[in-house]
Amino acid sequence: MSHVQKGDKVNVHYHGRLNDGSTFDSSEGREPLSFIAGQGQVIKGFDDAVVNMIPGDKKTVNIPVDEAYGHRSDDMVMDYPITEFPADMNPEVGMELQMGDNQGNVFPVVIVAINEDMVTLDGNHPLAGHDLTFDIELVSIG
Repeated sequence: MSHVQKGDKVNVHYHGRLNDGSTFDSSEGREPLSFIAGQGQVIKGFDDAVVNMIPGDKKTVNIPVDEAYGHRSDDMVMDYPITEFPADMNPEVGMELQMGDNQGNVFPVVIVAINEDMVTLDGNHPLAGHDLTFDIELVSIG
């Protein structure tokens, strides 16, 4: 039976947990996650974990923050004048928005605070700053 090598298309089931044991994502009840191993299509620690697995293998991996979504950055939290929002929009804490930068890149942000003049937006990935644990099952290669 062949082992996963970088460049192989893999199909995996997974269950992702935070250090407190809470689930943040799972493929349970869905199709397996498909990606090309070693191509950076998933976080580094997950990508590295599937290499050398064979179909049917199961493993639990602990992925440190540096191999997951990185550390939270205060530079990714910004205040934005409430007057810059469309008049027909009613910003609310927890609302997810898309924002663009001067280079034309679009990225997701979440409203984390609102006062009468400003809306505070957080562009950090929701899992930034967290070590992650994944239970991984290799369903198939190819």
